[in-house]
Amino acid sequence: MLALSTAVGATAAPAKTQDSGQPQVTSTAVSNSSTDQYWTPERMRAAVPGEVLADRAVARQINQGPSGASDDVERGSSTKIAGTSAQPSLQALHADVPAIKHIGKVFFTMAGANYVCSGNSVISENESTVSTAGHCVNEGPGAFVKNFVFVPGYVDGRAPFGKWPARKLYAPSQWSKLGNIQYDTGFAVVSQLNGESLADVVGASGVQFSQPRGMTYTSYGYPAAVPFTGQTLVSCTGKAGIDAINPQFKTQGIPCDMTGGASGGPWFIQGGTDAESSGYQNSVNSYGYGTRSTTMFGPYWGQTIEKVFKYASSAG
Repeated sequence: MLALSTAVGATAAPAKTQDSGQPQVTSTAVSNSSTDQYWTPERMRAAVPGEVLADRAVARQINQGPSGASDDVERGSSTKIAGTSAQPSLQALHADVPAIKHIGKVFFTMAGANYVCSGNSVISENESTVSTAGHCVNEGPGAFVKNFVFVPGYVDGRAPFGKWPARKLYAPSQWSKLGNIQYDTGFAVVSQLNGESLADVVGASGVQFSQPRGMTYTSYGYPAAVPFTGQTLVSCTGKAGIDAINPQFKTQGIPCDMTGGASGGPWFIQGGTDAESSGYQNSVNSYGYGTRSTTMFGPYWGQTIEKVFKYASSAG
């Protein structure tokens, strides 16, 4: 997640909003010929938790002032796509849980520095799509990252299902061009390994979009900042509420004390109990306030993020 310092900015001029005529999805092709070799165990251990990237985005947006589409515009008709794996329900501010093979760590390079986030294999036409936070694929606003690799089922430095390098990265234009935290979600399409797709090897979670706010979620991630080590999977469960500090972000938060490194980990609508066959992802870990944050916030998955998912899902 993103441990962020609480900041209250002075009233500022409204931020630029996305013109309705502009495309809502941006993407880039990635050269991954040596990405898996780049991420040695030493580099993975030394990677910086992606919290610092979200910290910048939140501070920037506080200074910019309100922006983004209204809830009426953003929420479309309910969309539900079943997957081939999911998560159990858990109760506690956080809980240490066994590794789940379709959830893993994301490693990438941005502006010459190596970072770590979390991610999840999601159902897709290409059977090779990973969800994560927008700030784990693109500077927001700015360039797309390099050396992106997904390590599903990561535990204690091991990659039991391999290291999957990205060949294409996708983000909402509201994130990649404006840095709007409301749209802090990204997707990566990864290459096959040994002739097999990601979903064939680890499964893929279902997804849902334009759902009611205020539901109960279970989120997952690999928090790496103290008191966590980033070596094992952690989960949080709770009912979502608004960000009372910055309600203009239109995000939702659940009780959770995960720290940096959990960014991009999936949120599941609570209800399914079989981690391999049920459950629907409906957001990602995005940001928190302070190094001892007790709330994890995630973006609302409405029409825009659904459109980005569909572009990534159908990518050849």
